[in-house]
Amino acid sequence: MTNTTDRIHTTHIGSLPRPPELLELLKAHQNGEDVDEGEWTTTVADATNAVLERQAEVGLDVVNNGEQSRVSFNWYVADRLSGIGGTREQDLWADLQAFPEYAEETFETDIIDLAMQPVVTGPVEYTGHEEAEAELGGFRDAIEAVDTDFEGTFVTSASPSVVATTHVDEYYDSYEEFLFAVADAMQEEYELIAETGMTLQLDAPELLTIGQTAAYADESRGEIRDATRLHVEALNEALKNVPAEQVRLHTCWGSYEGPHHLDTDLADLLPEIYDADITGLSIEQANPRHQHEYRAFSEHPLPDGWTLLPGVVDVKTNIIDHPETIADRLERVADAVDDGTPLVAAPDCGFGTQAGLGMVHPEIAWAKLEALVEGAEIATERIY
Repeated sequence: MTNTTDRIHTTHIGSLPRPPELLELLKAHQNGEDVDEGEWTTTVADATNAVLERQAEVGLDVVNNGEQSRVSFNWYVADRLSGIGGTREQDLWADLQAFPEYAEETFETDIIDLAMQPVVTGPVEYTGHEEAEAELGGFRDAIEAVDTDFEGTFVTSASPSVVATTHVDEYYDSYEEFLFAVADAMQEEYELIAETGMTLQLDAPELLTIGQTAAYADESRGEIRDATRLHVEALNEALKNVPAEQVRLHTCWGSYEGPHHLDTDLADLLPEIYDADITGLSIEQANPRHQHEYRAFSEHPLPDGWTLLPGVVDVKTNIIDHPETIADRLERVADAVDDGTPLVAAPDCGFGTQAGLGMVHPEIAWAKLEALVEGAEIATERIY
């Protein structure tokens, strides 16, 4: 994580638009069709190189591979974990249950059926070493091919609890047993990434969205905090061999355009999230439901040595955020945190968290990232 406090660096949150030819291959793979290995390797490499070149052109400081080879930010683990087979229909999140017609028309994709969840029918173990190493190797090759000295690089990975909350357990005796089995398995991926020297980003939206799930929609704030505390405990277990200085965590209220009227308040869960063994925290601040919650960082100051990655660009609409608006968002966050807290400007979430379900047009997504860089420069002049 950055310790720079004389300017605001920029990054993004992992997934970036995928080219049509790659989406077609991902669709074929999801449908169980045979995909030519050579075509797959070449298409993924070309997409990774292209997405890294675009990040360089935009001027981002801390970059990644855009998750080009993954079908989604969480369900890619089906190719890297044992014990997963079949799917089962899932309940709508609590805020969407009041608007079922909207949910049905909004979440249609011909690559992933978001109404279905993968099912765990056997012991969960990590079997994805080959896939993970191929992805990491492709990213390294793309970095070498791009003539740019980036400030830093990161690689995303699904948190234990996002895997556990988005997969149906039909094997373990309890949710807690299932959760910690996933943590033990995903630990291997975290350590593989950490060994490269790159920053590990854990994607953990469920730390904030747990209250939206059908299982917790009617639970008290105390019970929701207990669930978040358990998820952080599992995360720390999985990170026990990874230096905290090498880990940043992304959490959000879900990368979907929905009502969000039942979202949990940030201030209610920040103290639990602060127990995570990390040094970088990414949280939405452009989401119109949560823009007021920069005050939570004043009420609950970040732990010493942490970097804050406020989301200051919306990822759910095709409106290009004005750089001055982005600077305003950064400035009020800077006013809320302790002096000397490093800030890294970022979007609220990824632009392609589920392949085929990009809510923002690819070229507009890149324009939003250009605005992010410009907004960070304006905020730097104001603050420093």
